[in-house]
Amino acid sequence: MKVITGGVCAAKGFKAYGVHCGIRKNRTKRDLALIVSDKRATAAAVYTTNLVKGAPLTVTKEHISDGYAQAVICNSGNANTCNANGIEIACQMSELVSKTTGVKAEDVVVASTGVIGQPLDITPIESGLPQLVNGLSYEGSGEAAEAIMTTDTIKKEVAVEFQIGGKVCKIGGIAKGSGMIHPNMATMLVFITTDTAISSKMLQKALSGDIQNTFNMLSIDGDTSTNDMVTVLANGLAENEEICDEGEDFNTFMKALNTVTVTLCRMIAGDGEGATKLLECKVSGAEDLNTAKTVAKSVVCSSLLKAAMFGADANWGRVLCAIGYSGADVDVNKIDVSFVSNKGEILVCKDGAGVEFSEEKAKEILLEKEIEIKVSLGEGEYCSTAWGCDLTYDYVKINGDYRT
Repeated sequence: MKVITGGVCAAKGFKAYGVHCGIRKNRTKRDLALIVSDKRATAAAVYTTNLVKGAPLTVTKEHISDGYAQAVICNSGNANTCNANGIEIACQMSELVSKTTGVKAEDVVVASTGVIGQPLDITPIESGLPQLVNGLSYEGSGEAAEAIMTTDTIKKEVAVEFQIGGKVCKIGGIAKGSGMIHPNMATMLVFITTDTAISSKMLQKALSGDIQNTFNMLSIDGDTSTNDMVTVLANGLAENEEICDEGEDFNTFMKALNTVTVTLCRMIAGDGEGATKLLECKVSGAEDLNTAKTVAKSVVCSSLLKAAMFGADANWGRVLCAIGYSGADVDVNKIDVSFVSNKGEILVCKDGAGVEFSEEKAKEILLEKEIEIKVSLGEGEYCSTAWGCDLTYDYVKINGDYRT
């Protein structure tokens, strides 16, 4: 397994690009992205669990119901949610892609992100598509990654190379996500491409299984978006023997997929709205996996703990508090808590009680950009990891006037 460059264009046969078409007022920001495979690909997707869903999700679900797709179009600046003509606009977007690329409209994944409840005008998308299509290239992942950003401050893209049956395969992805991120299913918008030959059934199995320990373990602010979606397209151009069932090849693919998704999770968590720190809660010693996941999620979702991490305050009582109301059946008298960063590790709680520690050393550790909250439950062999970020003044500033 080797990390490589290229994002969604790392895999053979995928082109991408992003432009500013006029959805967003700021002309310096791209707002329309397109990813196209040279050939029809097997496809899989997972969607937000929010009862209110953006129209693009409904259209996408219908389009890939046969297990195939060939292109992804995504606009930023407007979520196309809670609009009377939302389905119509989403369908028009796929038809415009078909008209300009030759890809069948029913093979287009449609996605939108931005303000909820604001009508989306098809005009700028229609006028911007020719430029977008003309710009498509096998090196265009970066531009596409920029075009799907909203309050994100950094592009999020990653790719890895691996081998299946002696054939070199590649998988890469881009993501947007900074706010309205909370399990389940906290997926923001993530587009993954691979040249691995894998059936749509096994691709869906891989994705559905992976998100349980990646995107569903990620929380920024406790709000689950209406437009969250993860899609994977696999065009088979690596020419490995198609993966049609479980086994060594499937496990290798799962490992590669997980490398991509975990990297994107960490990028998203570290770039949470107003965030200054990436928080990673690692829980060990649980009696079962569900307990480990429940505890890890509860800790990274705690607003009080997130605020303490912003202030570099080793207030470990907030960790125990979050575990206590998580609903997990644990023995509080066996819990150990440590804070870890590049500056070292410090034990702050042993067997559910405080221990003497240096506040100065703790402060030094918690001033770093990446903080690990290590929790040992002392009852079993199961473990889990969840990701989040600190809660800052800027989070309120960003969301206080997000629409206006």
